[in-house]
Amino acid sequence: MFCVLLKEVTFYDQNRGVFMDFLKRVGSWVNQLTEVGMGVIALGVVLEVLFNGVGIPFWPDISVVGNIMGIVGSLSNEGLLGLVFHPNYDQNGYFYVNYTEHNPRRNVIARYSVDPDDPNEADYFSSEIILEVNQPYTNHNGGQMGFGEDGYLYISFGDGGSAGDPQDNGQNLATLLGSIIRIDVDNSSDNLNYSIPSDNPFINTPNARSEIYAYGLRNVWKFSWDWETGFLWAADVGQNAWEEIDIIYPGLNYGWNEMEASHCYPPGSDCNPDEFELPVWEYELYVDGVCSVTGGFVYRGNNIWSLKGKYIYGDWCTGDIWAFTLDTGINEDIIRSDINITSFGLYENDELLFCGNQHIYKIISNEGDLNGDQN
Repeated sequence: MFCVLLKEVTFYDQNRGVFMDFLKRVGSWVNQLTEVGMGVIALGVVLEVLFNGVGIPFWPDISVVGNIMGIVGSLSNEGLLGLVFHPNYDQNGYFYVNYTEHNPRRNVIARYSVDPDDPNEADYFSSEIILEVNQPYTNHNGGQMGFGEDGYLYISFGDGGSAGDPQDNGQNLATLLGSIIRIDVDNSSDNLNYSIPSDNPFINTPNARSEIYAYGLRNVWKFSWDWETGFLWAADVGQNAWEEIDIIYPGLNYGWNEMEASHCYPPGSDCNPDEFELPVWEYELYVDGVCSVTGGFVYRGNNIWSLKGKYIYGDWCTGDIWAFTLDTGINEDIIRSDINITSFGLYENDELLFCGNQHIYKIISNEGDLNGDQN
């Protein structure tokens, strides 16, 4: 029987003083963010500060965070939702944030730069707005951002909120709500601060937003790439019956709000599942306390042999963590933590971390050196 242990790594014992200091500071920063109600930036993004191959090029000084606090909302699903570093950060000093703003209510995607006089601080006044998306309600803002191997920036937006998608944004290609978009932030065109990749799936579709990569999504809070297969995995938070795990392909419709996972929505209505891309896995809501899926990563580390190639994800309410195998459709229950899991992350050698309840945790195993690589 596979078993894993939890170990808090805010003071993880490594013979690398920089790493230990980094985790202390991340722990402190996460605490300060959550205490002021801003929400927690994606753990995987924060960890990229250390493990993107350029050492620790940037640390968000608390004064900079304080300035951002003055412009973001802090209600419901709002706040500082995401942060990602440009693939060439070590050369251009760019990083991007996704936050909510009011009057009008909207998501803001902005680019910031490292302070030219201090590589350990951000330049608050360097802000350049890349994109804004109006939000009709306070919830379902999505938030994940990430650069693909193609160099383009992917961003998830929720369906606009309320309940049941009353504006039918999920099935409307004329809005960015309810979608994952893909844009080129290294070039601009058509009076935008970005351009549209020429192979985006809806670039020639009448009345469709050409930024859209995939749609029919309710509220993808986390997505991630499996760099070995190239698959883009997404965890889409359900309405009131099903949570789902999807593999995102360009141009496909994932069903919301005509379907919730692989079920017609609302229950009892007629729908044609053949018109949509169905999830690779789903689980029923409110069974044994589960309530909201938190997406993770396909494990490609070396320390937990039994998890190799499996998608690791969890539930915010119960702290359950599962391992899903795509080829077999088998879903394993590996941890019951009772931690409100807000995000998963990767650190050195693609080992897994997750955060919740103002702490960062490392996932370790008691199964021993099964593959013989630690002898």
